[in-house]
Amino acid sequence: MVSQQRNSSDEPIHDTPHCLVVPLPATGHINPMLQFSKRLISKRIRVTLVLTRFVSKSITATTAREEEFNVRLDSISDGFDDGGMEAAESTRVYLDTFREVGSGALSRLIEKQSDAGEPVHCVVYDHCIPWCLDVAKKFGLVGAAFLTQSCAVDTIYNHVYQGLIRPPVTEQGILTLRTLPGLPPLKSEDLPSLVSKFGTYPAIFGALVGQFSNIDEADWVFCNSVYELENEAADWLSKRLPKLTTIGPTIPSMYLDKRLKADYLDKQFPNDTDYGFSIFKPMNEICMNWLGDKPKGSVVYVSFGSLADLGTEQMVELCFGLKNSGHYFLWVVRESEQSKLPYDFSSTGKKGLIVPWCQQLHVLASGVVGCFVTHCGWNSTLEAVSLGVPMVAMPQWADQATNAKYVTDVWRVGVRARSGGDGGDGLVKREEIERCVREVMEGEKAVEIRRNGDKWKKVMKDAVSEDGSSDRNVREFVDSLIRVCLW
Repeated sequence: MVSQQRNSSDEPIHDTPHCLVVPLPATGHINPMLQFSKRLISKRIRVTLVLTRFVSKSITATTAREEEFNVRLDSISDGFDDGGMEAAESTRVYLDTFREVGSGALSRLIEKQSDAGEPVHCVVYDHCIPWCLDVAKKFGLVGAAFLTQSCAVDTIYNHVYQGLIRPPVTEQGILTLRTLPGLPPLKSEDLPSLVSKFGTYPAIFGALVGQFSNIDEADWVFCNSVYELENEAADWLSKRLPKLTTIGPTIPSMYLDKRLKADYLDKQFPNDTDYGFSIFKPMNEICMNWLGDKPKGSVVYVSFGSLADLGTEQMVELCFGLKNSGHYFLWVVRESEQSKLPYDFSSTGKKGLIVPWCQQLHVLASGVVGCFVTHCGWNSTLEAVSLGVPMVAMPQWADQATNAKYVTDVWRVGVRARSGGDGGDGLVKREEIERCVREVMEGEKAVEIRRNGDKWKKVMKDAVSEDGSSDRNVREFVDSLIRVCLW
């Protein structure tokens, strides 16, 4: 799975900076860092995307082939070469083993690259594996952290790191949430679940708070966001992390500025319409054919990403909430989740289509989707905002509740489906789902939401266009690397 980046004489390029980009082995981390890699390549930086051996073996190529986007791939061991993260006894065991095994493996890869005449100048690493920075500094390389979550969410975790938020949040602590710098007034239900439901996933909580343990030693801190989208959080976080810079949204160029190409290579990026990798096989042709004859803005698209595990009762409520709304719907239900559907509901007739996976960007950009019922994962949120698609927020865990807060109350591009339980916990009933879908698809509030969506869509496109805020930040990084290389 290795593709050399070459010049017109078919010789490896040695006179430009070389970055290793090391994501956590999860789709929501690999895809934005892969897309960032393409941005770097388009600006004359050589990139090697470093995957774990298990992911490298199991990943499925989709639209963009490796030879088309010219991101060279290599792999290192995480200690679980045959099973990946799921083979580990626990998340804690996996992260500890990855640190112990991966540190040596990454060191050997850097040495291998140097021996092959492809010296590495910089390591861009996932914020959840900060030990990569220690490896980079051991070799005297530039180290750049890549934050895959929003500035707001990282601001919250930094407040936890500094002791300004002390989980679990009590009634007295809720008063503090209303005045936290860089953030809108928050309730406990707006916090990441790892903070509001403290103790549920201690290893992941430790990794997200622990990302700040050595981040002051990083030369750059990239956040996959747009400055104009959350300027108050970005301004506050940059006071704590002076090297912070926003470089998002990291979604394929064809949906934004349409200028992602690499003229100095043999090939450009002719098919930059998808990230390039997926752990599931998308049913793209079936989806697009079904959407093809639907009126503009008439379809409700429903997806909860690659990880969310909804209970059977919640799946049933979703089924009837969608059906009762009276709108067309396209619902992604992973194969592992389909047994939770009511008997025969998969036979939804002309009003609905249920598929195990799809190419989400293609669907959102089709023009026929008028509403996205989403878990509010950060990548999905960025995609919807970038394409101006209104949302019904149904956050499940991690950062999603905070993203939902911004969707509904800051950017005002959607509504949040509320459960009947205290503090937003519990079941979201079919009546609430139907109400939210109708509110986003019909009436005066729908008009306002679409208007706001159009505004933020332009902001996202402008950020990565020539001389936009994110484009300037990426260019500044590239210029600094070129100086390092020449020096």
